[in-house]
Formats: sequence, C-alpha cells, structure tokens
Amino acid sequence: MPPFGLGTFRLKGQVVQDSVREALELGYRAIDTAQGYDNEGEIGQTIADSGVDRSELYITTKIKPDNYSADKLVPSLRESLDKLGVDAVDLALIHWPAPRGPVSAGEYLGALADAHAQGLTRQIGVSNFTVALLKQARELLGDLPITTNQVEIHPYLQNRKLAEFARQEGIHLTSYMTLAVGKVMEDEVLQDIARAHDVTPAQVALAWAMGQGYSVIPSSTRREHLESNMKALDLRLSDEDMGRIAALDGQGERLANPASVAPDWD
Repeated sequence: MPPFGLGTFRLKGQVVQDSVREALELGYRAIDTAQGYDNEGEIGQTIADSGVDRSELYITTKIKPDNYSADKLVPSLRESLDKLGVDAVDLALIHWPAPRGPVSAGEYLGALADAHAQGLTRQIGVSNFTVALLKQARELLGDLPITTNQVEIHPYLQNRKLAEFARQEGIHLTSYMTLAVGKVMEDEVLQDIARAHDVTPAQVALAWAMGQGYSVIPSSTRREHLESNMKALDLRLSDEDMGRIAALDGQGERLANPASVAPDWD
C-alpha cells in the first residue's frame, strides 16, 4: 500500500472537502476515511469533482463496530461505496477490535472476508489490533492476507512490541497520529534534527515513521501544511537521527483509547 496518504479523522463538511480537494491538487493519491468519521459522502463528492481518475487513487475506509455483525457489515460497506462514489475501495479495515462487544472476531472477520470475495474491497486489514489479536485474525482469515494494521505510532508511543512482531511476521503497519496531535512541533530533539536538514519537525516525524517501513496518513486543513507534509517523502534521516528519536519513546500517553472498543494494549 502507499507509504503516504491523507488522513481525514475529525474533518467534516466543507472542511474535509477543502482538505481533500487541495490534497489532490498537490498530488496526494491515497485517502483514508472511516464510516465513523461521517465524511465519506463529502470525500466522494470531492473526488468526483476533482477529475482525478479512479485508477490513480488508493481509498481506504473502516467498518465501524455498529456494523460488525454478519448481516450488517457487507450492506454497510455497500453504503460506504455509494457515498464515496466507487465500485470498490482499495482497502477496508476493521476499525477497532471491540473485544468486549457483542460480535466475535470470527463473525466480523468472516464478514469482511465475504466483502472481499464479493469484490467490494480489493484488500482487507485491521486497525488497533494487538499482537494477540493479530495472531487470532491470521488464524481466522487463513490464506487471505492482512494488508495492514493501522495503529497509533508516534515518537512518544513507538509500539515496539507490536512493531517487532509485525516485522518478524511480514505484517505492514500504518501509523496514525504520527505527529502526536502537534506535540512534535514543540519537541527540542525534533526541532534540532529539523534544523540540521532545513525541514520542519513534522517532516522529521513523518520521515522517521516511513523510514521504519510504516505508511503515514497525516491530516491538515491548511494547504501549506499539506504541501510541507508531503515533502517528508524525500527526507532521509541518518542513523543518529533515528536513534535520537527512538530515545523519545515512552514520553507520552496513548492518545486514542476508547474504553468501549479498545483492546488490552501490548
């Protein structure tokens, strides 16, 4: 999957339309959304108005927990496709594992596999899954590969146990909240590395994540930030830079941790 894309969490209405339109104008071609973001319709309309050919885009959406049951998941994804104005998404994810919810992993992963078999999504994956949950998902899905596990990873929460397992097992990770909701901009270490490369701390954090093989999906409502973030694709950090950022791990709390659907984290 693409190493770099546009995140749309918390963006709604005209705000998300402006962000997606400007991102597409700047050259973004991967867009990440979710049923729970309540913005698929606006994104679909913006894509249609953009004139960018569907074949150039990589569109990800996520199934929300309310739609995990076998009788709801496929119809809900069809509704997402209608809103997005596409015949299929490139990637559909289970948004949260919801380990204490009424629907078992076997049921919702089976329904996701069914959506894939029906051609509603070209690839499938998960989000916010721990090592144990990834192992379970692989057993339940059999030969159907997990394209990515989208998880919170930033300099202050580096998720090392999960990352090491993913490397060993060949499971791709997508980092969300890579900029720690702006905290990276105020970090003295990241500022120092940024000065040395004549870039921004945000670019450093994004390059750090991509340098470990993760995909990143930063969001922004400002064109200059969208353009700046994209330049992280061209930034190569030194081993020393990477080591200094590695030392920041553990300095921040988990930012995304809804009690009703979050697992027991690694």
